[in-house]
Amino acid sequence: MATVFPFSAIVGQDEMKLALLIAAVDPTIGGVLVFGDRGTGKSTAVRAMAALLPRMRAVVHCPYGCEPESVAGLCGVCQPTRKSEAPKSRLVPVPVVDLPLGATEDRVVGALDLERALTRGEKAFEPGLLARAHRGFLYIDEVNLLEDHLVDLLLDVAASGENVVEREGLSVRHPARFVLIGSGNPEEGELRPQLLDRFGMSVEVKTPEDIATRIEVVRRRDAFEGDPEGFAEAWKKEEQKLRRRIVAARKRLPAVAVPDSAMERAAQLCIGLGTDGLRGELTLVRAARAVAAIDNHKEVGDAHFRRVAPSALRHRLRRNPLDDAGSTVRVERGIAEVFGP
Repeated sequence: MATVFPFSAIVGQDEMKLALLIAAVDPTIGGVLVFGDRGTGKSTAVRAMAALLPRMRAVVHCPYGCEPESVAGLCGVCQPTRKSEAPKSRLVPVPVVDLPLGATEDRVVGALDLERALTRGEKAFEPGLLARAHRGFLYIDEVNLLEDHLVDLLLDVAASGENVVEREGLSVRHPARFVLIGSGNPEEGELRPQLLDRFGMSVEVKTPEDIATRIEVVRRRDAFEGDPEGFAEAWKKEEQKLRRRIVAARKRLPAVAVPDSAMERAAQLCIGLGTDGLRGELTLVRAARAVAAIDNHKEVGDAHFRRVAPSALRHRLRRNPLDDAGSTVRVERGIAEVFGP
């Protein structure tokens, strides 16, 4: 297995790293969209985050990696076993699955296993990329260039958490809950509004402009490519520390309180910005709660909202023909009005 660049060693890009940490602590956030310049560490950060996460327990021989402790949401392979005995399990890495832009629908959702059909005369299902991504990350680079029929497919699965395949005499339904991570360059086209709304957080990354940061980025990348194992070993303690922090935050998350006053502030901010629907408000509260858990705070406060509001809300603003300011500037203005400068 190839050595992955350590997450702790990524220089700068604090907003992107925080959004990925939030998604790791609370996958119900709805995924992360990372838009910005090429060569700013977008794909590096996603793979580094997956490698950082503790291994997950999955049912042995399950093609979808079902969670053995889960009562609801088991696939058709695991449910019969669950009724008779506790299924055997093993620790496996958190999956990170790439969805190529040119992927066929069969490759994404799964299809008839032609080899078994031809050699044994059996109708069997060959799981696709959505099955492999269950309980992990589905990563789409250049997501704004994804074909419309795949976008529609992803919207259906993201909404239900299930992949349903009805074709070629097959009728298969299996769990497909994953953190959707998309990256792209805004100069190459905009994302469809329906898919954009499905991302919990939207992050802007830029090429660093100060010399010291640029030098440090090049230095670390050069050191990693010269000796990947040695570089990873040098950052091992930092990675372990961050991994323990994520595990602790997951355990603390259900106990973090969100007072009515905090809910009211979140609502005021969303109303002031004119966000569409209530999904932005829900994401804002969940993201703030995850940050509080990461920081070992027992209650959500203004400071947590300030940190996550741009990522949670900038992609949910309506266009205002009378205001040519960017969405980030508008969110920051809204934060200052609600929470003070």
